[in-house]
Amino acid sequence: MMADENDTPQPTAALTKQDSVGDVLAPQALEDANYVETDVFAWANNLVQYKDELKVDIFFFNKNFVVYKTTRSKELEKQMEPIFVDELLEYVLEGSANGLIVRGFEDAEAEKNVLQRTRLKNVEKAVEVINWLKHQAHEIETFDDEEHDIKRMKGVVARISHDGLKQPAYIIKAMQQSQIIRGKAGWMIREGKLVPFDADAALRITPDNQLLVLEGDMYVFSQPKLKSLFGYDAKETSIAEAKVREIEENFRLSYAEGLTMQNIVKGNRGLIKKLQQVEPLSVTQTQIVDQAEELDVNLMTDDSGAIIIMDEKDMVTFVNLLNDDYMESPMTGLRYEIKAKRILKPPSDDDLLARGI
Repeated sequence: MMADENDTPQPTAALTKQDSVGDVLAPQALEDANYVETDVFAWANNLVQYKDELKVDIFFFNKNFVVYKTTRSKELEKQMEPIFVDELLEYVLEGSANGLIVRGFEDAEAEKNVLQRTRLKNVEKAVEVINWLKHQAHEIETFDDEEHDIKRMKGVVARISHDGLKQPAYIIKAMQQSQIIRGKAGWMIREGKLVPFDADAALRITPDNQLLVLEGDMYVFSQPKLKSLFGYDAKETSIAEAKVREIEENFRLSYAEGLTMQNIVKGNRGLIKKLQQVEPLSVTQTQIVDQAEELDVNLMTDDSGAIIIMDEKDMVTFVNLLNDDYMESPMTGLRYEIKAKRILKPPSDDDLLARGI
């Protein structure tokens, strides 16, 4: 999406990861306290009357969830509505007439005639993106392909607003690398002939429905897009939360101030996946501490014997021990972290017969 030569972006302060830690997430607690469940059908019905007058602002975000604003030429204005609004609006309004229901994303798998919804706060990385747009948009840097590289962008957010609407809506789509063309690699057909691609870059945004954020809710039209964009899988997260509760009931852990196991695990895809495999009742605290000492794994305990968790690294070590992911080779004496395990089963009677044993 290229800037028109007549558009003049206003200078802004550069967005940094350091800025995003505290200031951006601070308003979330207040928004949680004031949370009211949204009604997507009422929103869609209300939007219809403003459909031809909507203001659409486009933002990119990269794999680190750093957000960039964009400028565009006037020729692109007529494409905003068909790409971001029309199909979504049609789906919700037709669904309302045909019995479409809204169900909690964590409650069940996707099925026909069901639109899934989750609290925005559950999707940590989406919160990070939306809070920049809500609370610090004036600090977002303008996208420049030479500096930021369109190939590094992960998704696009359309902020849909109108004076008659209570709050803006945010429509989020994945930016597929297969839909991006760099200038030196592309050809065009003009007047029946192949000619060199003469732009810095080009991208195509598909009109399919993916994610919609209304106030404190996220409506999930595509589970795969939610997972690929923000790493959120409700089933995996639910299992991980249950495992965390089970672990905390059976092990004594001492956290650094402000830390809990839930907030360390939240949004951490590696830990969430590892917790799917853990059986917390299969080992005791004493066994874990003894195993760590025997293998010289850095795991500390306090005076009461509680395992000290100072940061994410300590938590990873604890979960690896809990999952029996460290071993010492009896042949070489070398110690290993096991990335994948397959339990060796004794041969069956049929196997023994086949080998003549």
